[in-house]
Amino acid sequence: MYVELAHPKFLRAESGVFTHTITDDCMSHRCAMHATSSEKLDACCQHGCDVDLYERDKILAHAGDIRPVMRAPEPWFAEERELDPDTPSGAFVRTLKHGGGCIFLAHDQRGCAIHRAALEHGWSWRDVKPAVCQLFPLTYTSDAIVISDDYVDYSCAHLASAPTLYRVAREALAHVFGDALVTAMDAAEARVLARRLPIARRD
Repeated sequence: MYVELAHPKFLRAESGVFTHTITDDCMSHRCAMHATSSEKLDACCQHGCDVDLYERDKILAHAGDIRPVMRAPEPWFAEERELDPDTPSGAFVRTLKHGGGCIFLAHDQRGCAIHRAALEHGWSWRDVKPAVCQLFPLTYTSDAIVISDDYVDYSCAHLASAPTLYRVAREALAHVFGDALVTAMDAAEARVLARRLPIARRD
């Protein structure tokens, strides 16, 4: 089910964005696979991620700070590019995997090496960390804000007292797509929570 958005690009959002929950503190949550209850820390990063070519170049520009944190050698990205008109550069590459997870997990602490290097060296992780990572478990299509398919696979998706996906991702949405989207999402959230919403079924 979708709720309409008053936005020039994103015309709708899945209504579950405003009602499903997720932890707002990944680093203290003991991640587990929901189906088996087996612990897998940083589970949502196990497959690697898509990185827009502009994002890749920003990461490489900070390689001098990121490299000392890493335990995996370069290269960090697959060579193959995939065209995608919905991305800023029109194409993306995948991060490589190392030790059963995204290569940027290959350091001596939890979480992303990009994020860690930013905190240690005083530059903005939001300006460098890939958008798909910042937005997770939200993602997007050409005209909609949606929930990532694998969201339900992880224990963080099954915490009834946690905040909603939208509230956790709101700042990231503003950073990636601008304040106009957040304004539209705020209005949609109010309609969903008030149970007064013009919802269209998924095509």
